[in-house]
Amino acid sequence: MNRHPLETIQKSDDGLFRLIGDTRDFALGEGEISKKNKLLIALAIDVAKNAESGITSLAKQALEAGAMKQEIMEVLRIAHYICGVGCIYTAAKALDGVL
Repeated sequence: MNRHPLETIQKSDDGLFRLIGDTRDFALGEGEISKKNKLLIALAIDVAKNAESGITSLAKQALEAGAMKQEIMEVLRIAHYICGVGCIYTAAKALDGVL
């Protein structure tokens, strides 16, 4: 069973947990940029930061929002161009079983 990654925060400080959720919804909700594209942008940032669990989560969310595997791979190309090959190793590990 997968636990919510912020379960510890939720149990300890529900107000902070709600604030994080509200901020996520504010940032990633539909607007001038589609939710799918916002998730792809967030994915690129997590790839650049080598945030493995974030890469996995955001890739799944992007796919659910209508992204295609090819779009996720283009995100990796951009991250590789900006950050180098190191972030791609993390992304490959994070995306194993997702794509």
